[in-house]
Amino acid sequence: MRVVGIETEYGIVDPDEPRANPILLSSRLVAACRGWAGRTARWDYGGEDPLQDQRGFRRSRLGATPDLLTDAPEFDEAAGHVTLRRRRGSWEDPAHLNAVLPNGARFYVDHAHPEYSGPEVTNALDAVIWDRAGDAIALAAAARYAADEDSRVELYKNNVDGKGASYGTHENFLVDRATPFDDLARRLTSHLVTRQVFAGAGRVGLGQFGEAPGFQMSQRADYIEAEVGLETTLRRPIVNTRDEPHATRDRYRRLHVILGDANLFDVATYLKIGTTSLVLTAIEAEDERLDTLELAAPVEAVQAVSRDLGLRARLPLVSGEDATALQIQRALLEICRTYARDAGDAAVIARWEAVLERLSTDVFSAAREVEWVAKLQLMGRMRARHASTTLPDGLPWDDARLAAMDVQWSRLGDGLAQRLAVAGAVERLASDAEVARAVSGAPQDTRARLRGGIVAARPELVDAAGWSTVVLDRETDHGHLEVVHLDEPLAAAHPLLDALIDG
Repeated sequence: MRVVGIETEYGIVDPDEPRANPILLSSRLVAACRGWAGRTARWDYGGEDPLQDQRGFRRSRLGATPDLLTDAPEFDEAAGHVTLRRRRGSWEDPAHLNAVLPNGARFYVDHAHPEYSGPEVTNALDAVIWDRAGDAIALAAAARYAADEDSRVELYKNNVDGKGASYGTHENFLVDRATPFDDLARRLTSHLVTRQVFAGAGRVGLGQFGEAPGFQMSQRADYIEAEVGLETTLRRPIVNTRDEPHATRDRYRRLHVILGDANLFDVATYLKIGTTSLVLTAIEAEDERLDTLELAAPVEAVQAVSRDLGLRARLPLVSGEDATALQIQRALLEICRTYARDAGDAAVIARWEAVLERLSTDVFSAAREVEWVAKLQLMGRMRARHASTTLPDGLPWDDARLAAMDVQWSRLGDGLAQRLAVAGAVERLASDAEVARAVSGAPQDTRARLRGGIVAARPELVDAAGWSTVVLDRETDHGHLEVVHLDEPLAAAHPLLDALIDG
């Protein structure tokens, strides 16, 4: 089993005060989430190491941009700047910026956005379930915010604000440390670049500021500027090099993928996670067939694929040949058949093959599964309704109504994507009942069970928690905090924590 997880930064706005400070809105939303959840814990930054690079060096703290310093942030609401606060012998942020939830997830302020970091799961379907649980939690926090405050917030599950800013939806995959990082990056890149054909969320506008009219598959494509790198907000890379495994370092790497879109369609999320996990298995097996798919110009290919709505663009390969994104995906599918180890992997392979077949024969036949296709189809109908003698093709792509429609697609709760789902036009892989259980319950086959379980059962004992730690304050005779280390993500049992949970 491969441990995976998804992090989502939500767009946030006060519809009655569009100029409201998003950092302040986000911090108040997290406070509302803590009030809604009832049982939460603070975040333990003891295991954070954001400046270590997988290429074998450490970035100087003096030369790091603020977005990289994720190991000890604290926003002082009154002062309006970042400070540090000491509590019980450890540096940590104030409670209102973080909430470790009973389902094992973390809900917190990341720069100017509220972020839901889902718990560790071991398969693509569970990734879908706990990702949708994050949307439900964010909506519940927004409802509590409206009840507590004399205002309201709206949340958007997208990656662009239409004004040049982009925020992330990151995936995390635990991989074998024995696999050389250079091989990992080189062999994975072609998949990350071309999987947009089924994982893109769709976007109106071309360029970082949407300065050119048009429609493209991916919201993140125009913000990718490097092949590899440590940054996440500047010179964003295809392959991120942060070496922060949150697990036994000599055994695991955590691959932090930052170029993916926020998806509201189950199948897109499912394939994004499932196919990437299978490709990583092929890389760990040192499958040399992957070398024939190496792209000659990966960064340029990201944008080329995103704008190729006909799926015909030829991408140059290092070998001197070229291939379309669909051809590369079909080749990866055939390689990955070798590594399907259980029924879950077989289901991913079957879905992967079926979606690629639909995209190759009639793009719009995949509208129930592929988000960018559904968005393009809906917008095509909107454009056609306004066709006239002066506008024979209907609304132009730079019409403000289409830009507004793009934003409203991703609004949590009642956006256009949600309306399609309610109407039965979107294929769901997870039931509402499964998602509801995941809102308050953690996965049972990873250490998230312990983190969420102790927060749910004994919050009065939990001083803080992190991905690989639970910090207990049991007021024992020695008078010190106890740090319980959970370095093995697949260890879902622990004698002390289980005893406390059961007790």
